[in-house]
Amino acid sequence: INMVHHTYWNLCGDPTQTILDHLLQINANHYLPTNEGLIPKGEIASVENTPMDFTQRRVIGERIDDDFEALKLGGGYDHCWVIRQNSDEDGDGKVQLVARVEDPKSKRIMEVSTDQPGLQFYTSNFLDGSVIGKNRVAYPKRSALCLETQRFPDSPNHSNFPSCMLSPGETYKHTLIFKFSTCINNKEEK
Repeated sequence: INMVHHTYWNLCGDPTQTILDHLLQINANHYLPTNEGLIPKGEIASVENTPMDFTQRRVIGERIDDDFEALKLGGGYDHCWVIRQNSDEDGDGKVQLVARVEDPKSKRIMEVSTDQPGLQFYTSNFLDGSVIGKNRVAYPKRSALCLETQRFPDSPNHSNFPSCMLSPGETYKHTLIFKFSTCINNKEEK
C-alpha cells in the first residue's frame, strides 16, 4: 500500500503565478531516476552536482530547465527523493522534517514532516491552462507544487526499495504534517 496526499501548493496566493521563485530545501542526498513513463528504474542516484540537489535552500526555477535527463523526462521536477531517514528501534521511520518551502514575496513558509522514506516533488509540469479552478482561474504550467510523502513508487518491482506490502492483520501507518508560518524581518512567525 502506498497512499499519497497530492495537494497542489502555491504559497504566493495567486494561482496564475508560477512557483519558480519559491525556495525549497529537501532532506535527501539521493533521488530515484525514472524511465520515459516516469516510473522509477530501480536505481538510487546521488543528487550531488546535479539540478536534483536541494540539500541546501535553492530557488525552484533556477535549474528546472537544465539539460539533465531526469528533468527532460518529467518536463521539470516529478521525482521521488530518498529521505535521509532516522529509524526507531523497530526500524520504522521517525517523524522528521523532510522539506521546507518559502515564497520570497509573501514570506509564507511550509514545512513538511513525515515518517515515510520518500518524498515526491512535482512542479505541475503537465498543467496547461485547461484545468479551471476556483473563481474560474485557469491553472498554468508550474503554477503549483506537490510534496508527497510516501514509500518509493513501483517498490513491489524493486527489491532494493522499502517494502510497501501490507499483510493481513498488519496496520498501515503514515504520518504527514504540514506546518505553516511566515518570515517577517528575517524572524520566523508561527
